[in-house]
Amino acid sequence: MSDIYLETDRLILRPWRDEDLAPFAEMNADPMVMEYFPSTLTRTQSDDLVSRAQTKFLNDGFCFQPAEEKDTGSFIGFVGLSVPSFPSPVPFQPCVEIGWRLDKKFWGRGYASEAALCWLGFGFETLGLSEIVSFTAEQNRRSQRVMERIGMRRTVDDDFLHPALPDQHPLQRHVLYRLSRP
Repeated sequence: MSDIYLETDRLILRPWRDEDLAPFAEMNADPMVMEYFPSTLTRTQSDDLVSRAQTKFLNDGFCFQPAEEKDTGSFIGFVGLSVPSFPSPVPFQPCVEIGWRLDKKFWGRGYASEAALCWLGFGFETLGLSEIVSFTAEQNRRSQRVMERIGMRRTVDDDFLHPALPDQHPLQRHVLYRLSRP
């Protein structure tokens, strides 16, 4: 599959560029942005995350990709699809997840929902997926609201303990949302 370029009314969803690395690292070092992750990321860890996303694209044909504002060209974060990898199996695998992480300067504008809806359309219409999932720490109500706005639904029985987090970690309990092809 060639590079994926998607567009919404206000956003361009595109492949990674070298100039994304610095703003992405700055975003990943922000404690507010990373509140529901085990820790903030160093520049090296952030760059490694981009490298892993690019490898996922080569292997799977899609990945979490940058989103930028059309009007300003500003990098706002990433949104996209990914095949998650866990250190041990979880009940809902195999799956494709939709995820996002935006710089806090761009929160509250509906960008996550707008981009996610575009990616859902791509996943169902272009890739022919039958289901897309999303998950987050139980405490992360902001992301859960996005999941609900884009039509995903949670079944409490699907909630799980994230296998990459140690027992009793405050973020270990995760909620799972699902959406089937319309």
